[in-house]
Amino acid sequence: MTKTNAVRLLEVAKIPYETREYDNTLTVGTKIAQLLGEDPDRVFKTLVCEDRNHNHYVFCIPVNAELDLKKAAKVSGSKSIDLIPQKQLLPLTGYVHGGCSPIGMKKSFPTFIEETSLLFDSLFVSGGKIGLQLLINTELLISYTNAITAALIK
Repeated sequence: MTKTNAVRLLEVAKIPYETREYDNTLTVGTKIAQLLGEDPDRVFKTLVCEDRNHNHYVFCIPVNAELDLKKAAKVSGSKSIDLIPQKQLLPLTGYVHGGCSPIGMKKSFPTFIEETSLLFDSLFVSGGKIGLQLLINTELLISYTNAITAALIK
């Protein structure tokens, strides 16, 4: 396995994690959860949004859920918020669509994690490339990313 920025940073921080590799042609989160044999409520996707003032925010939600943009705007203190266009993801974060991790983006952005994450001791998040998931302790993920937990889904 080629080490991604997310993996390298977790190792430097001495945060324990496990990797799960899967077919990198898969990009649908619910199919990835199924392939991993995991509850889709425990497998999280990372979304990047932008407000009218071009401030960026990171939201982590279960792969089987949809981000509620009104809730996302409220929790981020924005009047309105939208997902960034896919073509902006790589230059902004250093990650591609389907491989975006909340760990190790080019720049640190305010991060919010769906509050249902607290129902699990550990979560799966992208490892920084398509075909790689990280299993990480929920509290350590929240702490490392300086995330706020909130109700974010529809």
